[in-house]
Amino acid sequence: MRSKREPAGQDVHFHVPFVHRVRFTSDVLEADQETLVELLEPSGGRQARVQFWLDKDLDEARPDLQFKLKALSDSHPERLTRVGNVQVVPGGEAVKNEVHILERMLKVFHAAGLDRHSYVVVVGGGAVLDAVGFAAAIAHRGLRLVRLPTTTLAQADSGLGVKNAVNLFEKKNWIGTFAVPWGVVNDAEILSTLSQRDFICGFAEAVKVALLKDARMLDDLCGLAPQIARRDPAAAQPMLRRSAELHLEHITRGGDPFEMQEARPLDFGHWSAHRLEAMTGFSIRHGEAVAIGVAIDTIYSTLAHGLPEEDAQRVLHCLCSLGFDLQHPALADMRGLLDGLEEFRQHLGGRLTVTMLRAVGVPIDVHHVDVDRMREAVNRVVQISGAVFTEAQ
Repeated sequence: MRSKREPAGQDVHFHVPFVHRVRFTSDVLEADQETLVELLEPSGGRQARVQFWLDKDLDEARPDLQFKLKALSDSHPERLTRVGNVQVVPGGEAVKNEVHILERMLKVFHAAGLDRHSYVVVVGGGAVLDAVGFAAAIAHRGLRLVRLPTTTLAQADSGLGVKNAVNLFEKKNWIGTFAVPWGVVNDAEILSTLSQRDFICGFAEAVKVALLKDARMLDDLCGLAPQIARRDPAAAQPMLRRSAELHLEHITRGGDPFEMQEARPLDFGHWSAHRLEAMTGFSIRHGEAVAIGVAIDTIYSTLAHGLPEEDAQRVLHCLCSLGFDLQHPALADMRGLLDGLEEFRQHLGGRLTVTMLRAVGVPIDVHHVDVDRMREAVNRVVQISGAVFTEAQ
């Protein structure tokens, strides 16, 4: 008979080896198509089985894309087999707001007999990447997802991420999962048909990540903002690529890709941005809401945490020079806006943790928000931005 008590259990730490494959191309469906084809690795002695999913908004703007996707797959029969027709889903938040669309995706996967070695190649904006990515993540506990982000917002930020979700209960990304994509291709040509409103949206995320991680990038963004607003590729493309690289570095080397810790610094400005989207019935673009949220938290950081006033002013000037209007009628509903803090806490769990700034490139974790100062920050954004936006235009 043993004299010592048996241990109740064990805590075993282990690591899973993920690979995040990111490519940058000039024209992925024409001259650079080999870059995409090489990501679709055959397995088990057979060609890669690939199903293409396309954003409806992009399909309507670019009727040539379906033909190009079919031509790409048909011209490489030794490497891949296209499964069925190109599938088209609604673009924008509509694809994330209707659960029946998610069910339809799963039915299509099932009917096609896709398995864990099959590829789902999704071509679209961030919302479509989110929704199709979520369906792919839960089918067979994970199909191989390849993203072709078609907006500056997705190329600068969400397309590089490891999060997938749809909206539920009128809350942003309430149902979702973490899943590392098999591959991401950021292509310059595919941005050509974006509206001006959608084109500038990605640069709100670029300003955000520069504020958090790269003071020199922020200097460059502020200096290049008028050229970016004019869609000068020599100004815009390097900023999009740098933003993508900083997001990728944070995800792969930041130590918390699945947000198990309290903080999620890449969501600077997002507690109010997500709330604004819901308050406006998602009529405001995500990038527009992020621009407002970044402005609010930047001013709050000045009021509460010592961020130099000149840096805050510079950020607001930069956002306005890019083309963002930082005023919105929903900001008058302060009680509704501040509800976003509790929603933010719930989404992460545990105590409230938001990222603020002590200086450019010096983020800090904050567990308490001074409501009076936050009200003042919102009011100051509204007051300042009117004059700045008019001047910048």
